Amino acid sequence: MEDVLERIQGEYLEMPGLRLTVAQAQRLWGLDRQVCEALLAALVDSRFLCRTRDGAFIRPEGAVPTRFVARQPLTPRLKVASVA
Repeated sequence: MEDVLERIQGEYLEMPGLRLTVAQAQRLWGLDRQVCEALLAALVDSRFLCRTRDGAFIRPEGAVPTRFVARQPLTPRLKVASVA
């Protein structure tokens, strides 16, 4: 996952003004929705990205180019439904 995070960060750093929805990010990086959402959420949590009102992911204005460093291994958050 760390290599995918680095790739996402690289794209945003190389293309100022890049603005992607989850669906666009999925297609660009060949990810399934759950993994893509988890990675983008991690980058928002680290303040590398922010999310617009319409759901697009962008670099914050005035952001200093930095790289995300995971403090814990990234794993998608799964919701498991219980069957009664």
